[in-house]
Amino acid sequence: MTSPIDRIRPAATTARQVSDLAVAFGLTIAPGHAADATVTCVASDNRVAQPGDLFVALPGARAHGAQFAADAVGRGATAILTDARGAELIGPGSTTPVIVADDPRAILGQVAAWVLGNPAEDLMTFGVTGTNGKTTTTYQLDHLLRALGWIGGLIGTVETRSGDRVIASTLTTPEAADLQALLAAMREDHVRTLAMEVSSHALAQHRVDGIVFGVAGFTNLTQDHLDFHGDFESYFATKADLFTPARARRGVVTVDDAWGDRMANEAQIPVATLTTLPGKAADWVVTDVAPHGTGSAFTLTHHDGRTLRTSTSLPGGYNVANAALAVAMVLEGGSDIRDVTEALAAADGLSATVPGRMEVLATAPRVVVDFAHNTEALELALAALRPTTAGRLAVVFGATGDRDPGKRPFMGAAAVRGADVVYVTDDDPHDEDPAKVRTEVLAGTGVAAPGGTVETVDDDGSRTVEVHEVAPRADAIRTAILAAGPDDTVLVAGRGHETIQEIAGVDHVLDDRVEARAALAARGA
Repeated sequence: MTSPIDRIRPAATTARQVSDLAVAFGLTIAPGHAADATVTCVASDNRVAQPGDLFVALPGARAHGAQFAADAVGRGATAILTDARGAELIGPGSTTPVIVADDPRAILGQVAAWVLGNPAEDLMTFGVTGTNGKTTTTYQLDHLLRALGWIGGLIGTVETRSGDRVIASTLTTPEAADLQALLAAMREDHVRTLAMEVSSHALAQHRVDGIVFGVAGFTNLTQDHLDFHGDFESYFATKADLFTPARARRGVVTVDDAWGDRMANEAQIPVATLTTLPGKAADWVVTDVAPHGTGSAFTLTHHDGRTLRTSTSLPGGYNVANAALAVAMVLEGGSDIRDVTEALAAADGLSATVPGRMEVLATAPRVVVDFAHNTEALELALAALRPTTAGRLAVVFGATGDRDPGKRPFMGAAAVRGADVVYVTDDDPHDEDPAKVRTEVLAGTGVAAPGGTVETVDDDGSRTVEVHEVAPRADAIRTAILAAGPDDTVLVAGRGHETIQEIAGVDHVLDDRVEARAALAARGA
């Protein structure tokens, strides 16, 4: 995991005067402090403050950032932006200017962009939101944009890329000051395009303020993060904020569910709609989906007659939707369909490898690691693997502690509907009792006790599903892989690319892919 000290900053900056900043944003400089100074970058974490920084001291849940202002100044910060309470905590008599704002968090993104010369304006920007598919779609976007000849940037859950530089990510969407510094560094790397995940947390917490995306994309909306948002209406409203003039110029909305229909209808910017559903009307329509290698080939057609055929190397209908969204966003961004068709043909379709997203580690048995960590994502992943599994389909998964407990029994039920063998284990327990979380997941499976079976019925008839409880997670992965036959598939779901498991406040090294490979080695696969 990247530490706060690993923040990416531009090598060159533009000097800005604090007095000009105050005028630009209608702010005041607190009396009893220096009246002016020069700032060159912005930091909201005192540990990353460097000479010339504007330190933004924000109120927090446990402490006010102003309590760390002296440390930031000691590291070289030349000015402080805070609220009235922060100014009180700093007190008078400082030789460092203290700028006061009613809500400094709400203007942090715009301030950082202003200080750094609005770096997003020098990039062709694509922002993707939705519950599932953000990471995959941004990787496919980056893959296509690079195939078109652009020097690309990518920001998301797994990693950040600036041209050929790869940096580990700590948040799906970085904090506002860090994001603007990163964009300025990308500008120095001659990056011309940016594919970026935009989480609901980032929208609610003003992290993407200071960027107006050229094209915004929407994947879907399912139950997740309700511990943060409270209910679906609030969750939807936060996502919908991306489709406003303050956030984006135009959008592409997948309308394969009712939330997509609503997003398209309520968007405050011009949007094109996209569907993979047969017979449904939309601006972009996916048809003629057929198996192609490990994934699918498909045709994408616009109502004006433009059409192309390409493929994705990732399995499942939902990955067709992700790939089609990436292509449609690039086309709505102004690329010519002939250029896109040629680029896709030269690049063997949308063949980007996405770490921890339907990542195949072995074929006999087939072992797949995926980030599916909510009910619908788990259902879709299992449904994608079922048609190509000759033997039994097993799933190893858990639910996250301290997060949205309401989805736990639904995940258990989804696992039983989709798999032949279910191993309930731990995800990230955080500060919650892991056994309690597992019990709540198991409640949805319908078994009287772990180690039992349950009957389920689907389109192929009735099935007897085994349900096991195995912890810790590494043991569950090993148990599932050692028990699998050569024609079986084992899906290890929930954590994907993640390498740290938090238990009772302690970080433990745990990579599902490493554990799976060790189990495969133990069986000689």
